[in-house]
Amino acid sequence: MESRSAPSPDRIKQPNSRTCFVCGMENDHGFHLAFYETSADTVETVATIPEHFQGYPGVAHGGIVTALLDEITVRAATVGEPNHLMLTARMEVRFRKAVPVDKPLRIVGTLIERKPRATRARGEIILPDGSVGADGEAMLMDHPASGMTPDALAALGWEVVPD
Repeated sequence: MESRSAPSPDRIKQPNSRTCFVCGMENDHGFHLAFYETSADTVETVATIPEHFQGYPGVAHGGIVTALLDEITVRAATVGEPNHLMLTARMEVRFRKAVPVDKPLRIVGTLIERKPRATRARGEIILPDGSVGADGEAMLMDHPASGMTPDALAALGWEVVPD
């Protein structure tokens, strides 16, 4: 379930946590995904949804698709500010095509607008043929613990994990 992207000098790796379902490196049931800032407003990862997260045979469950979109929009909202923790306040998801299990998917998040109290971001799940399987737009708010020191974040397991 891990992303298998090779490091690149033009990409900046964002931190992971220990227990998050999507990025938690110690979550036995999670994806263990690594996220990379690929431009001043874009974050990307690659994920393969395992068969045990399917809804209909061969198709990822919509809740799993939504979880991946939620994570990528949060990541996009913090591009350039990876220690600025945010929470999703509202999200609209559009399921455009069946998202397959057991196939590599490119997941892209884009920062739309950053304001002092709210940030908007968009996420897309790109299928192996290049089409969009699902997309979503989220409004994100500051996490109550945002602004923690790097040492406090590291104590919680929020740190860049080497590839």
